[in-house]
Amino acid sequence: MENKKIKAGIIGGAGYTGGEMLRVLVNHAGVEIVFVHSRSNAGEAVSKVHGDLVGETDLRFCADINDDIDVLFLCVGHGEARAFLKNNKIKDSVKIIDLSQDFRLVRDAEIDGRKFVYGLPEYNRDEIKHAGNVANPGCFATAIQLGVLPLAKLGILKEVHTTGITGSTGAGQKLAGTSHFSWRANNIQAYKALAHQHMNEIMQTIGVLQPVHEALNFIPWRGDFTRGIYVTSYTACDLSIEEAFEVYREYYSNAAFTHVCEDMIDLKQVVNTNRCLIHLEKIDKNLVIHSAIDNLLKGASGQAVQNMNILFGLPEIMGLRLKANSF
Repeated sequence: MENKKIKAGIIGGAGYTGGEMLRVLVNHAGVEIVFVHSRSNAGEAVSKVHGDLVGETDLRFCADINDDIDVLFLCVGHGEARAFLKNNKIKDSVKIIDLSQDFRLVRDAEIDGRKFVYGLPEYNRDEIKHAGNVANPGCFATAIQLGVLPLAKLGILKEVHTTGITGSTGAGQKLAGTSHFSWRANNIQAYKALAHQHMNEIMQTIGVLQPVHEALNFIPWRGDFTRGIYVTSYTACDLSIEEAFEVYREYYSNAAFTHVCEDMIDLKQVVNTNRCLIHLEKIDKNLVIHSAIDNLLKGASGQAVQNMNILFGLPEIMGLRLKANSF
């Protein structure tokens, strides 16, 4: 697809991930957005819902689906992607990138003969290259996995203890009691302790790299900010800190967006980007791993576009050279 633009459609264009998808794709030199679907906003200008796109695009939401496209992004809620594909016949030649959790697990990765590959490039790049369809990873799953993959690849990952805090956009655009500004402001809360839905896909990946593995203990937190995920994991490890840095730098030597940092990282370094930053500490016998991403970009829409670039043989960073805001 060297000189021809990729024709893209977006289902669920009115939500947070749909808005981020538009923000990236309207500035992607290799893509033409054919349609943005939203039944509840059909006929409205995209920029009326996504005010940050005023002056960026004249696109309007539509209620109809056009499968004269090359790739379809499903920016819908969990359970809705499978229902959509059951109710709408999409040509086999159209590649689908699903941002829900419907097809992430191997046991769920097929519908009507259409098979999905797990879309974490730092783990599965070669399979993504030759895939027909991609199941985009979850946001917490991305941040946690990128923190522990190098150890699992060596077969030395032991029991992991993880905490992670996410911004309010991680809960989606539909209003809930814990997403009100008055609740979030100056407030944090743990939720789904040791039972978060992303644990299944994390353990699936670890199980492939290291078939005999120990437990993952994960406690997520709701934070009083809008976007970003900061994760800290620790595990017993015999590597020295110098050896650990060497292992991580080697594993991510060809990664387009994941960077291992000598200095402590912070959330503002990754918000509004498709990057994941990782920092390591050795404290007694434990290796402490800090990882940070933007939940809407590397944790959702940015990674979906990264997967699209890989699928169509484009440079992996195309359309994703996004800079963080330090202040």
